[in-house]
Amino acid sequence: MLILTRRDVEHLLTMPDAIAAVEEGFRQLAAGAVEMPQRLVTSVTPYNGVHLSMPAFVAGDPGTLTIKVVTVYNDNRARYDLPTIHAVLLLHDARTGKPLALMDAEHLTAMRTGAVSGVATRHMARPDARVVTIFGTGVQAGPQLLAMAAVRPIQQVYVVSRSNPHDFAVQMTDQLHIPVTVAHDVRSAVEAADIICTATNSPIPLFPGEWLRAGVHINAIGTYTKTTRELDSEAVRRSRVVVDRRQAAQVEAGDIVIPLQEGVIGPEHIIAELADIVTGAVAGRTSPEEITLFKSVGLALQDAMTAALVYRRAVEQGVGQSVEL
Repeated sequence: MLILTRRDVEHLLTMPDAIAAVEEGFRQLAAGAVEMPQRLVTSVTPYNGVHLSMPAFVAGDPGTLTIKVVTVYNDNRARYDLPTIHAVLLLHDARTGKPLALMDAEHLTAMRTGAVSGVATRHMARPDARVVTIFGTGVQAGPQLLAMAAVRPIQQVYVVSRSNPHDFAVQMTDQLHIPVTVAHDVRSAVEAADIICTATNSPIPLFPGEWLRAGVHINAIGTYTKTTRELDSEAVRRSRVVVDRRQAAQVEAGDIVIPLQEGVIGPEHIIAELADIVTGAVAGRTSPEEITLFKSVGLALQDAMTAALVYRRAVEQGVGQSVEL
């Protein structure tokens, strides 16, 4: 079995390749070639944490079979100076069940989450979108910007965060070679945006929905429980809403669950799953003035497709440590 460290994954995985892999995963989902049970969530209440188990099988030749195990502990940074998210992924040979690789999945998770936003943005944002406003500076934030820059001609990024926004802005300016600046006026940053990415663990909405200007596209990827949300009900009501999977969004995503409970929207307000958009069965955008929203809770097929790509590259390049079980 091959052991791949975070550094290995960082070396092997680029954002354009991750976007292509994830997009193909959604095509396979649309074709009925994916087995993906609802992820199992185990609460670790005394420590403000959750443990997530996410299996997936994507058919094909030879197909890919994975399970990712993730922990999310929201107090880690304040209490222990540790990352909020820890994750590992086990990749099996889909034909025999033999374990092929165990890899660090923290960077992989951030990259595949950025990649799915890239897929959604490619199909839903205006082609001329040039200004991004991002909420959050955690591990998910950088890959979100990498993905936006991979699919749209981004010329300016505004950062809204209470945690090290200046350091993040400097880092991403160097990485993207475009101006990334800290926004001191949240409303101005929202109103200026062609694309908004919310990548926080905020339990309450980040801004009033009436601030959204016509034509903006939103990727909401931070919150993942039914009682927390980054967007208020007005933002959701005004938007053409696409989700990664209806069942998951209507159970796990507070951005969707809460407006449904309030009666602000009905189930029909979700116009499609991302797989429908990718295959062209449903249009991602119907006019330049439309506000579009992609809400992601994260699907195991994204991990499966991205991990399979990493493994293939590792074998081709001789990266990783081989161990006998």
